Amino acid sequence: MAIRVIRLGSPRIDGEGTRIGTVRRPPRGVPKAEFAARNWYDVWFPELAPRLETLKLGHDAKSPQQWAAFAGKYRREMSLPQASRALELLAALSHESNFSVGCYCQDVSRCHRSILRELFIEKGAKVL
Repeated sequence: MAIRVIRLGSPRIDGEGTRIGTVRRPPRGVPKAEFAARNWYDVWFPELAPRLETLKLGHDAKSPQQWAAFAGKYRREMSLPQASRALELLAALSHESNFSVGCYCQDVSRCHRSILRELFIEKGAKVL
């Protein structure tokens, strides 16, 4: 049992489990009824996505320093009580079931999901 951190829209992996979208907005031009069938996500959970202002900071980051500023701001958001409890819940569930969390970004090294993976590990999650 474990969490997989994936790119939304990618083909599903056997045993992946429920796919959770940790994105601020749903995919454009896709009817809600087709999100799961098109491999976007089964459940939308924007509480673990960066806030819009923070998201823009990450998208605009060109240097390591700018990326570090984004990462620090996102980590602070995820340390707030509601987000921290959500991370703890998912970390605990990772020992009991398979599921995945993800975002749309192509480059995982410049995506909040890379930081989300670290946060899950810090909370004691089993992460693949």
